[in-house]
Amino acid sequence: MANKLTQIQRKIYEIRRQKVMLDRDLAELYSVEIKRLNESVKRNIKRFPPEFMFQLTEDEWANLRSQFATFSRDTRKYRPYAFTEHGILMLSSVLNSDRAIDVNIQIMKVFVQMRQYVLSQNTTNEQIDELRKLLMLYIEKNDKRVNDIIIVLNNLIGSPPKTKPIGFNSGN
Repeated sequence: MANKLTQIQRKIYEIRRQKVMLDRDLAELYSVEIKRLNESVKRNIKRFPPEFMFQLTEDEWANLRSQFATFSRDTRKYRPYAFTEHGILMLSSVLNSDRAIDVNIQIMKVFVQMRQYVLSQNTTNEQIDELRKLLMLYIEKNDKRVNDIIIVLNNLIGSPPKTKPIGFNSGN
């Protein structure tokens, strides 16, 4: 099970600042042809607004192909579709099979794990920010103390101590 979740996690990409899965990876997980998956989506296109699914631009597709060797072998005629978490949820209603339901549950578990990780990192970032504030207060307090010491030292250096001259005074 953990291996399957890791396998799914590797198929999640960040495109346009969103975590998405591509149609080819989803088709593989659902054990359907990419063409059949996309046909089902197009028959139910009202269920897939742009925030659920979008087609990659030429630049995005070229960038993915250059980064991952497995994409360089993809010779399809059209650019792939990317599905956000909500789009993947919607796919389970379009691909009404037991396999689609099981795979969707596994995919949703991965998205939940990723979200929990991100939220735990925010807590860590908040703790780091709090430490940074405490450190700045400490530096400010000590800067004032160090500054006071420097002022005292400068005063001592700037005016030589008053002493009585040594020797004989000629009588004035």
